[in-house]
Amino acid sequence: MLRPIVAAFALTMSFSLAAKPVAHSDNDVAPLLNGHDIPDVTLQGLDGKPVNLQNLAQQKPTIFFFYRGGWCPFCNMQMGQLQGIQPKLIEMGFQLVGISPDSPEKLRKSMTKNKLDYMLLSDSDNKAAQAFGVAFYTSKKVTARYARVPDLKEKLVDIGNGDMRIILPVPAIFLSDKSGLIHFQYVNPNFRVRAEPELLLTAAKLVADKQK
Repeated sequence: MLRPIVAAFALTMSFSLAAKPVAHSDNDVAPLLNGHDIPDVTLQGLDGKPVNLQNLAQQKPTIFFFYRGGWCPFCNMQMGQLQGIQPKLIEMGFQLVGISPDSPEKLRKSMTKNKLDYMLLSDSDNKAAQAFGVAFYTSKKVTARYARVPDLKEKLVDIGNGDMRIILPVPAIFLSDKSGLIHFQYVNPNFRVRAEPELLLTAAKLVADKQK
C-alpha cells in the first residue's frame, strides 16, 4: 500500500542533512522536510554548464520539482500545468526549476515539446534526487517493463548479483524562500497523482507573504 501523500506548510528551524541512500522502493523514500536547506548539489543545464541548486535558491524564492523524464506522460502533463501558472508565480517573485534524470539533450526536447520557458536541469546521476531524499530503485516487475523504453534501458544499474534496476525520483515538489529554506513539500509515490496548481499557488502565496 502506498504511503499517504507528504504535503506540509509548517516551518521549523533550519538544518541540513547529508545525501541519502537510494530507497529500495518508492514507498520508502525519506524526503527533506520543512526547515531543511536546499542541498549543495550541482547539476547540468540545457547547455551542459554547471548549475548549483543552493546558489540558485538563494537568488529568489524557488519551486523545485522532480519528474521522472520526458518519456512520462504524467510528467509532461504536470510540466504543462506548471507553465500555465508560471506568470502568477513570477508575479510573487518565484522561479520554477524542473529536475529529472534526462540528459541536457532530452531536456531541450521536453522544452520544445511542452513549450516551456522555465529552467530544466539534468540530474543524470541522481545526485539531487538522493540529496532531496526522493531517489528509489524500481521493483523487478517495473524494471522489466521500463527496460523496454529506449530512454530507460540505458539507465539500468546492477545493485548486486546481476540484479538490474533503474533509479528514478518520486515525483516531488519543494518550495524554498530566498534564503534556500524549504517551507513546503509534496511527495507522492503514486506517480499518476501530482500536486494541483492551485495548491502550489497557495503555498507560494503563504511564503511570499512571510517574506514581506
